[in-house]
Amino acid sequence: MTAAPSGGTPVAVNGPAADGAWLPSGLTWQAHGHGAPVTLVVPGLGATPGEARIPASGLPGTRVVLTLPSHGHAPDAEPGYWRYPRLAAEVAAVADRVGATRAVGVSLGAGALTRLVAEQPDRFERLALLLPAALDGPRSPTASRRLHHLATAVDQALDHGDDTALRDLVTAEVPAGVAVGDHVSARTQALLRLRDALHELPGQSPLGDLGRAADVLAGVQAKVLVIGATRDPLHPREVAEAVADAIGGAELELFDSPAPLLTHRAQVRERLRSFLA
Repeated sequence: MTAAPSGGTPVAVNGPAADGAWLPSGLTWQAHGHGAPVTLVVPGLGATPGEARIPASGLPGTRVVLTLPSHGHAPDAEPGYWRYPRLAAEVAAVADRVGATRAVGVSLGAGALTRLVAEQPDRFERLALLLPAALDGPRSPTASRRLHHLATAVDQALDHGDDTALRDLVTAEVPAGVAVGDHVSARTQALLRLRDALHELPGQSPLGDLGRAADVLAGVQAKVLVIGATRDPLHPREVAEAVADAIGGAELELFDSPAPLLTHRAQVRERLRSFLA
């Protein structure tokens, strides 16, 4: 197959043939590298193009990085798009097209992949779930408040033309002393396209309509790595621990950080490389 998303360079991908690198929803993807294995990378909500590629760096074989609707060059999501069953189905469709045997998901991407393997326990050989935000029940009060503040700040920016509050919230996410270039501006602009998602997703969980995680994930056949953070209010360590507990034999790695992909980028990449090698 040749992956040729909007604005991307065609790259050969091993796996089933497919006509184009986009879905009707507007979700697109781009391949990096070549050969087997093929690893699907599903980013988090509001991830900038640079953030989306972080988990893919240095992985063996072919890395296929998704761009969700309302992100990057992808068109805006249609009403009602932001539902875990829909996201899981979209991820499954891409995985089938590119012949992915492995997958990495961050935050929302981790939730979509968790939903997918609950429905298709034998879909992947290896699976890395980074910073899962929810599992089978409500989010923590702290996480719910943070998401509410983000949604309110986006409303204010779009309705009144003032993105000060949103920019302040994004700035507060960056640990002191970490150089992030234009990250704050890029992420602020990304979040402005995600009003519907920020209002719809906080009331959902990946497995909320399926049952207890321990029951619906019991049959997962992939080798699984869960990476969590100890000081990230949007991605509590308790959720990472619960995901690892629910999947028999899963490995759990916790980083003492509010944002491991910023503060421990090299260590996270090395852990992923060693797990997926």
